[in-house]
Amino acid sequence: MTYKDRQEERAILVGINYPGQDEHETNEFIDELSFLAETAGAVPVKRFIQKLSVPNPATFIGKGKAEEIAQFVAVNEIDLAIFDDELTPVQLRNIENEFQCRVIDRTNLILDIFAHRARTSQARTQVELAQYQYMLPRLRRMWTHLERQRGGIGLRGPGETEIETDRRIIRDKISTLKEQLKKIDVRMSTQRRNRGKMVRVSLVGYTNVGKSTIMNLLSKSDVFAENKLFATLDTTVRKVVIGNLPFLLSDTVGFIRKLPHDLIKSFKSTLDEVRESDLLLHVVDISHPGFEDQINVVIETLKDLGAATKPVIVIFNKIDSFTYVEKDSDDLTPVRKENYSLSDLKKTWMANDRNQPVVFISALTRENLSELRKVLYEEVKRIHITRYPYNDFLFEDTEHLSADNQ
Repeated sequence: MTYKDRQEERAILVGINYPGQDEHETNEFIDELSFLAETAGAVPVKRFIQKLSVPNPATFIGKGKAEEIAQFVAVNEIDLAIFDDELTPVQLRNIENEFQCRVIDRTNLILDIFAHRARTSQARTQVELAQYQYMLPRLRRMWTHLERQRGGIGLRGPGETEIETDRRIIRDKISTLKEQLKKIDVRMSTQRRNRGKMVRVSLVGYTNVGKSTIMNLLSKSDVFAENKLFATLDTTVRKVVIGNLPFLLSDTVGFIRKLPHDLIKSFKSTLDEVRESDLLLHVVDISHPGFEDQINVVIETLKDLGAATKPVIVIFNKIDSFTYVEKDSDDLTPVRKENYSLSDLKKTWMANDRNQPVVFISALTRENLSELRKVLYEEVKRIHITRYPYNDFLFEDTEHLSADNQ
């Protein structure tokens, strides 16, 4: 069987190592790009990393590296080249001419995954709008591109059926989709107002950190959870009761580094769930080597959404998968991130932040789930008493909230 007989697309990954960025960090970024590619259905074959202070305006990576990659593509029958940064229309055209294979950037890859994952009409409309906005400045390149290609990663959705379109039709389509989303906004806003006097809690965090698994444990529901990026695209809201205190829990789309700006704007109605929440549960995958960078990405995204000042409970998930490299007693080299044990991390700022409660759990093995429920109960109760002081609730002592009641 030849490579062409396989359904998966063979892909190469291309990234830049910028000044001040160590090799370990660059490899983490390319690892994430590889996971994105696999989620989209591609098979990463090789990765290329070029050290540059600024991207080359013509080919992004420079002439010499482009020729090296083009030779590899020709010899190894590569279908797809995926770049870790957004490419300009000129760069896309030049790189495709050089590589003689299909080229997509990180933004297009994320949009493709979203198009594949969208289930509801709302999510499909939001993704379609973002795709058209991405396509508009790249129309000339898309035309010639689509004339010789029949689908594939980066081309799902509106692109395949709009080969002969022009800018006016695309702009009209964008206007129509925006009007549809305005109507969806009104409908979703009305639904949120009609949810009664209950505290609203939202799960937020980087993609693939275990938000949907925690949602299923707390709400005893069956939200789709999978070890892939962006497994959750549509917001799910469930009523949760701890003791005799009910509240609403929302599972939202995960954030990611370099999340396309048009995608954030398109998903306004979905992300309004976060903006209008009373409490955020920030889920972190503590087993991921770059979890601190992921925390910063989420914090910056929340700032962009205007939700950075909301009360937060930080949930460090996947403690069952946490590993570290123990230093020898005679090793005098500086301690690195990978040398910190879980008990070491619990003694740092992460577990001692007085402004926000912190819980270490494993959603998979249910370890410390009772502690999470206690902390969540106290925070929701505090907000509930403040928000609805005349609501007749008999708040129970949380000592009895054991794992048996979960």
